[in-house]
Amino acid sequence: MRSLCLRCLRPQSTCYCARVPQVDSRTRLVFLQHPRERRVAIGTARMAHLSLPNSELHVGVDFTGHRRLAELAARPERVAVLFPGEEAIPLEEAKENPPETLIVVDGTWPLARKLVKTNPLLAGLPRIGFVPRRPSNYRIRAEPAEHCVSTIEAVVEVLGALEGEQERFDTMLRAFEYMVDTQLDCQEKRTEPPRRRIYKSAWQPPLELRAIAESFEHLVLLYAEANAHPAEQNLPSELVHLVAMRPATGERFEAILAPRQPMARSTPLHVELPEEVLLAGESLETGLARFQAFLRPGDKLAVWTTFALELLRRDGFPVPEALNVRLACARALKNKTGGVEQGAEQLGARLPERWAGGRAGRRIAALEAVVRALDERGRATQPPPRERMAS
Repeated sequence: MRSLCLRCLRPQSTCYCARVPQVDSRTRLVFLQHPRERRVAIGTARMAHLSLPNSELHVGVDFTGHRRLAELAARPERVAVLFPGEEAIPLEEAKENPPETLIVVDGTWPLARKLVKTNPLLAGLPRIGFVPRRPSNYRIRAEPAEHCVSTIEAVVEVLGALEGEQERFDTMLRAFEYMVDTQLDCQEKRTEPPRRRIYKSAWQPPLELRAIAESFEHLVLLYAEANAHPAEQNLPSELVHLVAMRPATGERFEAILAPRQPMARSTPLHVELPEEVLLAGESLETGLARFQAFLRPGDKLAVWTTFALELLRRDGFPVPEALNVRLACARALKNKTGGVEQGAEQLGARLPERWAGGRAGRRIAALEAVVRALDERGRATQPPPRERMAS
C-alpha cells in the first residue's frame, strides 16, 4: 500500500507540498467541493486552499442549513460566486467593486452545476465569469471546452485581476505544473497494464486529435496581430493584421487593417511590419467583410491561443466554433508547449513556404505545419490489438 502525504493527500513519491507557496489575498476564498471531487487525486481545489491562508474548504452537495453559507448569503453585496452563466458579471466589471469573499464551486462541470442547482442560496448571490488568458495546462484531465480551466487556474486568474500583482498569484501554479508533469512522467514510464479495464470495442486517440482529424475538411486556421498599448495607457488592443488559411484546399486570406487609434511605438516591431504598411491598411469594416465572405457554413476556426478570437469578438465579429490547437499539441506530445513555432519543432513538422508578411506570416505557416502533423496522428493512430478486443 502506498504511503500518502496527509497534507496534499498524494503519494509521498509525488507529494507537491514543498512547491506550495503561501500567498496572501485580500479576498476571502470559500471552496465548496463536491464529495466526488474530494476523492480525485489530481484535483486542484485543495492545492489552491493550501496556498491561500485566507481561504476555507467545505465538502458537500446540499448546504441547506450550513451556518457558514447562510452567513455569506446574508451579505450579497460583499460576496460573489465564481461560476459562468448568462447573468455572470464580467471580470473587468467585477474589478470596479471587488467582492470581499469569493465562493468557488469545485467539481466536474456536471457536478458543479448540480451543486449550484441544489443550493438556492447561491442563486441569490452575484456571479463572476471570465475568459482565461490562455488555455488550461491541465493536460492530465480533459476539459469540456477551450475556455474551461482547472480550479486553481481559475482562482489564480481571478485573484490576479481583482487584486493586481498577477505574477504573485501565478506562483501558485508551480505546484500545479509539478503535479501535471509528474503525472505525465509516471504514465510515460508505466510498464504494467492499465489499472482500469477497457470495455470499449475500439480504442480511440485523444479527443483533441480526433476533433482535428474529424473537422479537417472544415478547418480554417487563424492568427491575428494587434496594435497593443502599454497597460497604463488604458487603451484596448485592436486588430491590425489577420491571416487565415484552409488546409484542406490551400485557400488563403490576409488583411492588414489600418489602426483606428494612435499606433503604439512597439507595434511595428512586434508585428514585424513597417509602420507605413500598417497605416496604409484597409478599413476594419472592409477587412472583416472580406473575412466573413471567406468563411463557409460549418467552418471551425483553429487557433493556437484565444487572442485572435478575442480581438474579433471585440469588434463584433460573429466568431464560429473554434478548436484549441495548442491543447491538442500538448496532448499529443504529453508535454508543455511554448509558442506555435516551438510546437511545430517538437512535432518534427515540416514548415510550408511562407505566404503572408510579418510575424503573422511565420506563425500561420507554423500553425499549418502543426495541424497537418496532428491530423496525420489522429488518422494514423491505431489501437494495440488487445485493446481493440472487447473484454
